[in-house]
Amino acid sequence: MITRLKLFEMHGKKAISSVQGGKMKLLLHTCCAPCSVYCIKSLRKENIEPTVYWYNPNIHPYMEYKARRDCLKEYTKSIEINAIFEEDYGLDEFCKNVSNALNTRCVNYCYPVRLRKTFEYAKQNGFDSVSTTLLYSIYQKHDFIKAYCEKLAKEYGIEFLYRDFRDGFWVGHDKARELGLYMQKYCGCIFSEEEMVLTHTNERLKLPEGFEFLPVERSIVIKKERENKEQYMNLLLEANSSEKLIRQYLVDGDLFTLTYKNEVACVAVVTKVDNDTCELKDIATEEKYRGKGYAKKMIKYLCDNYKQKYNKMLIGTTENNIPFYVKQGFDKYEKTIKNFFVDNYDEKILDGDLYCTDMYYYSKNLKMNNSKE
Repeated sequence: MITRLKLFEMHGKKAISSVQGGKMKLLLHTCCAPCSVYCIKSLRKENIEPTVYWYNPNIHPYMEYKARRDCLKEYTKSIEINAIFEEDYGLDEFCKNVSNALNTRCVNYCYPVRLRKTFEYAKQNGFDSVSTTLLYSIYQKHDFIKAYCEKLAKEYGIEFLYRDFRDGFWVGHDKARELGLYMQKYCGCIFSEEEMVLTHTNERLKLPEGFEFLPVERSIVIKKERENKEQYMNLLLEANSSEKLIRQYLVDGDLFTLTYKNEVACVAVVTKVDNDTCELKDIATEEKYRGKGYAKKMIKYLCDNYKQKYNKMLIGTTENNIPFYVKQGFDKYEKTIKNFFVDNYDEKILDGDLYCTDMYYYSKNLKMNNSKE
């Protein structure tokens, strides 16, 4: 069943979509209202007026499906944009298709079934291009989504309008909260819901026979802290004993926290060097969480996040830590600052059995996947 919301244009004027002087009929597959905020705004800045298309049979249980759908209906009304809602809760079909391969459910079913349906609908209803809000989230498998849409574009003879919306992820996230939109707590399917429940209660849900649980990655949350960054000073001092230096780069630096089961396990600070380069100024892990891979997860997240804005990330480190950062992809030597630790610290800096004198700078090309692990 398909329901349509045919909405009036703002101020009584019809919005015209145009690309390179021509009109574009763009069908925008939309997973939820919060993810659509930045995407729609960005497209409208290009004078592209998309038609929102809701088709998400991977969202469960039904009350969650309804909450996301209804929020999108209200939001599309509020911004006066055409929207099409194709109702297909689809839990039975979903379970049948993913039960034998839960670990690959996203790429084998969740993405393909929604994107193929979007291209199919676009082909049958006179749209000449397709895009998706799945390209907005920094947590989705962006490269797969892009490649699969390119494949479908050739198959259906419809343009795939690719935009990397991830550069506006935090802007859109904050705006959605400001608007009071329904903010879901998990990706969508019953298995991602189960992961969320385990995070908060450590209880297992009863699932159909033959199903198994995925590793609980969603018990780990990484986010940018915008207020009261100095509350993390004690942990930052674990990696850099100079409070003076930390306060200097906290002023304009972006601070991120990695929490495990609602407890801060790792913090990191990134600063801008120039329009091409950023620097990982500090990364520190709580002692009881060391050796568990949280610093690696943080670095991977930061590299994925900042590659939308910068080409290169720097790291300044001691001699003992060089092998660790090289394994994370910081494999290009940049420079050595002689006597850095002697000149900038009142006390001697000991790293393992080595007294530190020089700072070694290495860089990572953010446009390449050059991690050694």
